[in-house]
Amino acid sequence: MMLVSQLIDTRVMKGSSLYALRNVSGKGKGLVAIEDIPKGTRILSEQPLITTPERQRTNEWLKKHISQQVDTLNEHQRQLFLSMHNLYPYQSVADKYLGIFRTNGLPVEANGVGGGIFLEACRINHACDNNAQKHWNQYIKRHTVHALRDIAKGEEITIYYLGLDSSRTIRQKKLLDKFGFLCSCRLCSLPTNQSQETDKRLNRIDQLDDLIGRDCRGWSFSLRTLGYADERVRLCNEGPGNSGMARTYLDATQIAIANGDLARGRIFAERAVEVWRTAYGSDSEEVVKYSSLARNPAELPLYGLSMEWKTSSDDVPQDLDPNDFEDWLWRRQKPKKRAQLEQFANLRNRAIFPSFAALPRSKSDLDWYEEVDGTYQALRHWCFLGEIANSITLHHLELELTDIDDKKVPLHFYTEGLGKEMAPARIQKGYTVAVRHGKRSVFMYGDPGIRHEDPEMLKVGTSNPYCEPSLVY
Repeated sequence: MMLVSQLIDTRVMKGSSLYALRNVSGKGKGLVAIEDIPKGTRILSEQPLITTPERQRTNEWLKKHISQQVDTLNEHQRQLFLSMHNLYPYQSVADKYLGIFRTNGLPVEANGVGGGIFLEACRINHACDNNAQKHWNQYIKRHTVHALRDIAKGEEITIYYLGLDSSRTIRQKKLLDKFGFLCSCRLCSLPTNQSQETDKRLNRIDQLDDLIGRDCRGWSFSLRTLGYADERVRLCNEGPGNSGMARTYLDATQIAIANGDLARGRIFAERAVEVWRTAYGSDSEEVVKYSSLARNPAELPLYGLSMEWKTSSDDVPQDLDPNDFEDWLWRRQKPKKRAQLEQFANLRNRAIFPSFAALPRSKSDLDWYEEVDGTYQALRHWCFLGEIANSITLHHLELELTDIDDKKVPLHFYTEGLGKEMAPARIQKGYTVAVRHGKRSVFMYGDPGIRHEDPEMLKVGTSNPYCEPSLVY
């Protein structure tokens, strides 16, 4: 009688000519392509053999529920199920069934709560630089796997077992704790210096996810937030770790449409749909839902929140090269020439002399700065002007200023001398303070204000800033 392991080894998985279950060095069994598989191909589509409900139940209930389903399997299916890896010790047959399920189960609901055993999909091994994407297709009620890139004949088909992309150390710990192995994929086998660069990129992607989420939850659909999405897409395109790309394009869609920009909104929506089509298939819920948005971006409820960037769906330039088109699409602001930046400006020009409320919060604000070789450089010059209303010295000098909107703004001196370098004669009520490249800061105590550290970036004059034609600083 043929052993189960021999049976599996020689058997091409039923219903597909794209792959077979083979021995994989260092991994045991795995699915291997037996012909070239183009990007976007649906590698498998499978119904679950055994399922558990969405809501959590006790171990005893789960063991009974799973055992009842195993008992209904034919002998061949049962042997295939029992041949699956089990990370958990067991003292009874029911314990063993539950352990196999917990080791190999995959989501069977869109929200990922329910679980299922699939005789084929559960055989696919993990890689952090996976070449395929698993997905529960809610419309057809089947588990699907699609090629994320071209997969060559003889190459192992791999998926990603974890959630969000993380650094190598975090990934390895999660995989060891949850699945009992250390990953040795190409991404995890990089030399230390290259791995650190990859981790830095992935950590920045995580940070951008948080920034985009924070802004969108707060209904801040600004150029800055679009810049975060732009940076995230570019970082994802630099290497492995591009989960969430479709979601980022959808965020960009919402930002554009919320500002009345239907042209960019349509293109971003089309790109999100294309990413989902590759990873999930044309019949997936995401593709069906957002294809409609791509056809009619004005149907998004956010449309009309602002009409600052107003365009129609067809207002797309046709004569730009790819790089210039991307600059247009993401509304990238190119640095202006220095001569243009330093030209005379009217003091009531809010772009050059902004109020406190309009100041950037940090150098990562892409409306004001750009990243060049790992450092942030100002895209333009600006200067905060305020009239001294009061002053106090405790640990450091603090000036209370009145800005152009008549708002009281605290200016805290964190210079080397903590403000002692300021001549008392210049700290006079009614005098004007000019802070070059001022930024908003939050302090442990008191109201938000400006943190001043560089003496070269601040000057005090005697004129009313909003009456005189200019101010030298």
